[in-house]
Amino acid sequence: MVFFARTQMFFTRNPVLLQSRFTNFFTKSTSKRLSTFDFVKSIRSANSVRTAGIPVSNVSKYFAAGFTQQSRQFSTASRLYNGVEASTAAANIRKSSWPANSHKAVGYLCIGTSVLVFAIVVLGGLTRLTESGLSITEWKPVTGALPPMNEQDWIEEFEKYKDSPEFKLLNSDMDLEDFKFIYSMEWSHRLLGRIIGMVFVLPTLYFIARKKVSLRTSAKLLGICGLIGLQGAIGWWMVYSGIDSELLEERRSKPTVSQYRLATHLGAAFLVYCAMISTGFSVLRNQWIMKNPQEYAKYFQQIHSKSLSKFRFFNKGLLGIVFLTAMSGAFVAGLDAGLIYNTFPEMGENYIPSFHELFDPVHSRLKDQSDLWWRNMLENQATVQLEHRILATTTAILVFATHMYSHKIKTIIPRPAYKWLNISMGVVTMQYILGMCTLLYLVPTDLAATHQAGALTLLTTVLLVVNNLKKPSRANMLILKKSLEETAKKSGGTLKSVDQYLNLKLDNIQVDTEKYPHFIAVKNLFLRGTNIRYIHINPACVDTNLLQDASRREAMASAGEKIAGR
Repeated sequence: MVFFARTQMFFTRNPVLLQSRFTNFFTKSTSKRLSTFDFVKSIRSANSVRTAGIPVSNVSKYFAAGFTQQSRQFSTASRLYNGVEASTAAANIRKSSWPANSHKAVGYLCIGTSVLVFAIVVLGGLTRLTESGLSITEWKPVTGALPPMNEQDWIEEFEKYKDSPEFKLLNSDMDLEDFKFIYSMEWSHRLLGRIIGMVFVLPTLYFIARKKVSLRTSAKLLGICGLIGLQGAIGWWMVYSGIDSELLEERRSKPTVSQYRLATHLGAAFLVYCAMISTGFSVLRNQWIMKNPQEYAKYFQQIHSKSLSKFRFFNKGLLGIVFLTAMSGAFVAGLDAGLIYNTFPEMGENYIPSFHELFDPVHSRLKDQSDLWWRNMLENQATVQLEHRILATTTAILVFATHMYSHKIKTIIPRPAYKWLNISMGVVTMQYILGMCTLLYLVPTDLAATHQAGALTLLTTVLLVVNNLKKPSRANMLILKKSLEETAKKSGGTLKSVDQYLNLKLDNIQVDTEKYPHFIAVKNLFLRGTNIRYIHINPACVDTNLLQDASRREAMASAGEKIAGR
């Protein structure tokens, strides 16, 4: 009943959309309807508009008629396809149950909390390097937030630790003062995890309850909340692998956490961090789009360039390689593989150890040794270190190659993405040097912790490159289109001009280069979006400050006429 009541209320507020839906329903069996994108494509050029007999001023109304049943009926995008002005569309969105864009405070929340996640990753590395992770042998999510309050409490905690395999086999000479240090390290790590949960979850619930986030962003925020809770459980699951005697015997290991569970714990932390960074910057970018539609129109040209598709795909692959390299580092840390072969680039006397050393049968647990390969790749110290070296070198080469290739397509790469790509060059260089120094100096605590922080920093820079190459959501593009249409009308342009401006196809325009020798330069200026003073394309609106001589102005006028379909 609530669903039907909301449906009736929605269509009452949107009579144009109701009419278009009924038109689609009754014409389904008698005529072939175009999909949204096919319909838009068919009216992109002025000739197509004239051939179809569609008034250009009514283009927006015909977007609704081009909908298929696959489109979401109650989405923000569908509301914006009505032939109304941007102000009316924005008003309808505000009246809806969920806003089209999230409040900027949501973006600040994600980015601010990601700083805490970065801090807890570094603190977790220090906890592992100081061998403090197994000092608390119980998991108390609520009461464990309080530290020992007096001397008697400290003695009780110390007695619990004495029953652990780590104390019996490795730290039997430890006194109470030494125990207080390792306990404080682990307690601080767990406390910061609880703080992150409260700082993120409580505001998230508030934003969702007050409808300050879009429906899609709310799902992302709830997913991050779930990951934070899961991360706490993974942390205890990891610690338990180092304090349970049966698990240690099964692994044939000294009292230390499982490298598999350590990598899972670190990987989950990285995922939480990346989700916060990506969501936060996306929210803030959407806010910037709505406040600066004309500036974003230039960015839109670059982000939708076909030449950028391969570059975007390659950077996503690079992001995966960086993440994989960091996870291999977790295996190096879990196995203490950094304490062998402390030379570089050689590993001992050779660049690569012998085959027998890399795939030692001692690591196999099956009689037929069918697990020989994968167990050595994940449990053999020499093999794991070699894998990390190979992945780190591959990552550095790929970052350098990406940066070199970016110079060839610099004009179509959005400026923020290019900036972060330059930063990633410096970060990967620093990270590679830190890795070598950590190895050569036998894994000192300060260098090892900095190296782990460097891995997350490199992941951040590559993630921001990918995020700035991401195409905006469909709803945001529709809001942008509405705003551009209104601005074009006020400045004397047309809907067709806006449509052409957002989809410049200058490569298909034939111009006599002998008569207009500067056309290529003008075309590049068009593609960069630096020569348009107003958003509508009109020869009279050529920025003469950039084109001083008459020849260039004439070439620009010719290009403008051809783009406008004249």
